[in-house]
Amino acid sequence: MLHELLISLSGHPSPSLLSSSTAQSARQQPSQAAPFLSPPELALLSSLTHLSNLHQALRSHTSLVSSTHPSTVCRAVSTAILSTHLARFQAKILEVERQILQKDAGRVGGYGIVPLSGLVGEFDGWTRRLEWLWEIAQFMLPPEEYHKREGNKASTGAGVIDRLRDEAHTGYADLEEASLDLIKVAETAWLRQLSTWVLYGRLPAFGAQDFFVHEFPGDPETIARGVPAFAIERSLLPKFVSSSAASSILFIGRSLNHIRVRGARLSSSPDTASTASPLLSLLPSHLRHLSSFSSPISPSSLSSAIAAIRLSLSQNTLQQLLPLPKIIEILSLLREFFLLGRGEFAVALISEADERIRSRWRHPGKSSRDQHLQGLGSVIVKEGEVTAVLARTWAALSSFQGEEDASDEKLDLARDLIYLSLSKQSPSRTSTPGRAAGSHTSIPSHDIAFNDFLLSTPTSLCLHIPSPLDLFLGPQDLEIYSLIHSYLLSIRRAHLRLTSLWQHSSLRREHPAPLGPPYSNTKTGEVRMRERRKRGNARNIKMRRVWAICGAAAFLLAELGGYFQGEVVKGCWEGFRSWLAPSSPSNDVGDGEPGSGNGDGDVWRGSTNSTSSTTDRRQPASPTTRTTDDPESLSRAHTLYLNHLLSSLLLTSTDFTATLRSFLLSTDHLIALVTRLDRAQQGLDLEIDQGVVDALSDYVGEEREAQVQLERCCERVRSDIREVVARLSELDGERSRGAETGEAGYIPSEGREIGGVDRLLMKLDFGAMTGIADERRKGEREGR
Repeated sequence: MLHELLISLSGHPSPSLLSSSTAQSARQQPSQAAPFLSPPELALLSSLTHLSNLHQALRSHTSLVSSTHPSTVCRAVSTAILSTHLARFQAKILEVERQILQKDAGRVGGYGIVPLSGLVGEFDGWTRRLEWLWEIAQFMLPPEEYHKREGNKASTGAGVIDRLRDEAHTGYADLEEASLDLIKVAETAWLRQLSTWVLYGRLPAFGAQDFFVHEFPGDPETIARGVPAFAIERSLLPKFVSSSAASSILFIGRSLNHIRVRGARLSSSPDTASTASPLLSLLPSHLRHLSSFSSPISPSSLSSAIAAIRLSLSQNTLQQLLPLPKIIEILSLLREFFLLGRGEFAVALISEADERIRSRWRHPGKSSRDQHLQGLGSVIVKEGEVTAVLARTWAALSSFQGEEDASDEKLDLARDLIYLSLSKQSPSRTSTPGRAAGSHTSIPSHDIAFNDFLLSTPTSLCLHIPSPLDLFLGPQDLEIYSLIHSYLLSIRRAHLRLTSLWQHSSLRREHPAPLGPPYSNTKTGEVRMRERRKRGNARNIKMRRVWAICGAAAFLLAELGGYFQGEVVKGCWEGFRSWLAPSSPSNDVGDGEPGSGNGDGDVWRGSTNSTSSTTDRRQPASPTTRTTDDPESLSRAHTLYLNHLLSSLLLTSTDFTATLRSFLLSTDHLIALVTRLDRAQQGLDLEIDQGVVDALSDYVGEEREAQVQLERCCERVRSDIREVVARLSELDGERSRGAETGEAGYIPSEGREIGGVDRLLMKLDFGAMTGIADERRKGEREGR
C-alpha cells in the first residue's frame, strides 16, 4: 500500500489512490465512495490524490510547453519547472521512501507501522508550491489552448517575466524562493536574446517573434537599399525595461545591422576592415556589461549597461561612420527647404504649382464656374505632373545663379535628395506619426491637414535619407518636417495669392484709361466717358469693403508668417544649431545675422544682453561636447527640437489649426470670386464699349452672382479672422512656460528666447484689424 502511494506521488497512476471524481464524492458522501476506508483515511488520501494529480498534470503540461511554445523564455521556465522543482519533489519522495525502508524512528512506529497522517504531513508543504507552479504553467499555455489550436492566448516571454516578478511579493517564503529561481531562468533566456541583438545586430535565430524588436517592411526606398527596418513592439517589452533603454537597444542593434550590411557591400574596400576591427575588439567589453547583471535585473542597472554600450559603440565606431558635420549638413538642408529658410524655393514652388493648375483648368461653361468656386477638387493631378512641378522649381532656382557665381552645393544636394509626391492619406486627415520605428517624437492626433493647398490633391515634400543618416533621421521625423512644410507653405501661398489681387488693374482703377481729345470733346465721347465714370464709381464703392477685408486678411497672414518664420523657426533652429556646434556660427540663407534676436528686431532687447546671455548659455555646454557626438543623443535632442517646434508653431492645438484651415479656405474662395468678378467685368466692358458679344456667356448675370457671393464670402473671412485672433488669445492664456529638460544638456528654450503668442497679439492689436482687441481688454478688466 505504501509502495503504491509513493509510486503514485511520483507521477504514475495507481488504483490505490482515489481519482479526482472519487475524491470529490468522498468529501460529500464518505460511506458510498470507499466503504472499506474510514472518513479520516479518505480525507488523508484525498490530499495525496490532489498532490499526485498536480504532479502528473505538471509533468505533461510542462513537457508540452517546452516542446511547442513559440517563446524561448516560456520554454526555459517550463524546463526549469520540470527539471528543478519537480525533481526536488521527486527527491523528497525518494527521501521518504529511504527513511521507511531504513525504518527510521522518525517515520516508522512500533511493530513497523507507518502512520498515514505522518506521511501526509511530510508532503503538506508541497501542495501550495505545486498549485502555484500549475498556475504558472497554465498562464504560459492554457490547457484549452492546445485543444483549440488557437495561438492568440499563449503568454509571451515578457508577460511571464512580469508575472514572476509580481509573484515574488506574495508573502510566502517558499513561493518567493521558487519565483526568484524561475525569474533567474527567465531573465537569463531573455538576456540571451538581447545579447544577440546588442552584440551582433541580429534578431534571435529562434523565438524572434517573442523578442520586442521586430523587423517590418519599410518604404520602397529602404527596401531598394537593402537595409531592413526595425521597430519596437511595446507589448513584448518587460516592465523593468524603460522606454529610453528600449530605444537605446533598438539604436544599438540598428547601428550594428547597418554596419554589417554596409560591410557586406563594401567587403573589398579597406575602410570595411577598419570599421569591423573596432567592433570585434569591443565585443569583450560589451559582453562584460551584459554579464554583470544579478537576478532580478533592476531597471537602473540595465539602463546603465545599455548606455555604456551605446556610448562605447558611438565613440569608437559610429563617430567615424556618421560624423557631426554630415548631420549638420542634412539638418541645414531640412531647415532651408522644409522649414522655408530659403524663401525663393517656396515662392518658386508656389508659382510653378499655380501655373500647372492654370494649365489644367477647364472652364467651358456654368458647371466649370461652380467647380471654380468649390476649389481645385475637379482638377486631377498625376504623379508625373507633381514631379514636373518640382523639376521646374529646381530649374527656376538654378536660373537665379549667374554664370560667374559659385555652384550652390546645398541646392545640388537638395535636387538629389528632395522629391515631391502625392500623399497616400485623405485630404481631411493629416498624418499622426507615433514613432513606430522606435524614436520618441509624438504628435497629438488631430484631423486637420494643410497638404492639399499647394495642388488639388494632398502632396508632401519628402527626402531620400542617405545610407548612414538613417541612424539619425527616421521616416517619422520626415513626416513631421513634411507636416510643418505644408503648414508654413499654405500660409505663404495664401499671402502671395492675396497680395497678387492688387495686380488686377481693372479692379483698382479705371482700366484701360479713357480716350483723350479729340474724341473726348465730342458729345458722343462725353456721354461715353460719363457712363464709364459712373460705372467705375459704382464698382469702386462696392469693392471698398472687399479691399478692406483683403487688406485685413493679408495683414493677418503676413504677421502669422513673420512670427512663425522670423521668431519660432529661426529661434528654434539657432538654439539647436548653437548646441550642436557652439564654436561655428550659423550661416543659413535667410536667417540674417547669427546673433540677431528675432525676425523683426526687438527694440527692448539690447545687443549687449543678448551677447551675454548667449555666452552664459554656451559656457556650460563644454563638458557635454563629447556626449553630443553620440548619434542617439543627437537624435533625442533633435526629437526635443521637433517637439518644441511643433508646440511653438501651434500645431499641437487642434482648435487653432482647424480655425486657420477654415480661414485659408475662405481666403482661397475670396480670391477665386474676385478673379471671377474681374473676368466678368472685363467681358461686360468689351460687350458695352466695343460691341464684342459672346452668345454663350451672360456677363451681367455672372457679375451679379459673383457680387452676391462675394459679400457672403467677405463676411465669412471677417468671421474667420476674428476666430483666428480669438484662438490666439485663448492660447496666450493657456500656454505656460515650464522648465524643459533635454538630452545631454540640450534645452529647447534655453538661450535665445522665442517670442510668445502675446507678442504676435500685440502686433495684431496694433494693426487694429478687428474688434477682438477691445473685447479681450474688456474681458481682462472683468477678470480683474
